[in-house]
Amino acid sequence: MSLPVSGPIILIGAGNMGGAMALGWVRSGIDASSIIAADPNPPEAMKIRLSDAGIGFVSAAPEDLTAGVLFVAVKPQVMDQVLPDYRKVVGPETIVVSVAAGKTLAFLDEHLGEASMVRAMPNTPAMIGRGVTGAFANSRVTPAQRKLVDSLLNVSGPVEWVETEALIDAVTAVSGSGPAYVFYLVECMAEAGRKLGLPADLAMRLARATVAGAGELLHQSPGAPSELRKNVTSPGGTTAAALSVLMAEDGMQPLFDTAIRAARDRAEELAK
Repeated sequence: MSLPVSGPIILIGAGNMGGAMALGWVRSGIDASSIIAADPNPPEAMKIRLSDAGIGFVSAAPEDLTAGVLFVAVKPQVMDQVLPDYRKVVGPETIVVSVAAGKTLAFLDEHLGEASMVRAMPNTPAMIGRGVTGAFANSRVTPAQRKLVDSLLNVSGPVEWVETEALIDAVTAVSGSGPAYVFYLVECMAEAGRKLGLPADLAMRLARATVAGAGELLHQSPGAPSELRKNVTSPGGTTAAALSVLMAEDGMQPLFDTAIRAARDRAEELAK
């Protein structure tokens, strides 16, 4: 993939997510020499992987350099301290992409100046190329810039663009935080199996493999989740007995409604 911008990609934050994105860019064909990882204290393992891929490191914002893409992948809690130093690398043609939860485009404008900006929310499976990212572009983003950002984000999985910035908080609640819900489902299934007499390690292996396999089946199947569910459910059988509990009026749906709303509300609070 060629990089149709006049400056390098400057990646602020070379942690697990940012580093995984950068490695994906190199695999997609972007010249590693056009990527600069800016991080004063990157994880040693990631630093080695990025260095082996040919990506250079700096500890602070480069001097006398304008970014083609400024990719912000630091934790929201430190952005107030980190971003002001990078205002000098943002030029008229720079596209800024932030993957920080809860930090609005207005916040980025305040710290980096008015620019073409995209607010994106990937999730942790992006680190193995199986994530999904929600994205919103401000009015300054050109069609060419949006296409470029879509390509950069797509190395970690599909990109879904939303029409309003407020919907990014809903994306955060559903898919950004969503892997944790699935991991907790595995914990709950394993614990329920243990309580039925299975050895704890066996119950965990069964639950883990079941969720992983079901996820892969869902990934490969063109059918709707409801169709796949019905394929497993024999009338009057064991699965139907369990689903009569999970799909009751006080079952999983209202619980998930409450949980995901809580995540969305917290994302909105972080933006204030």
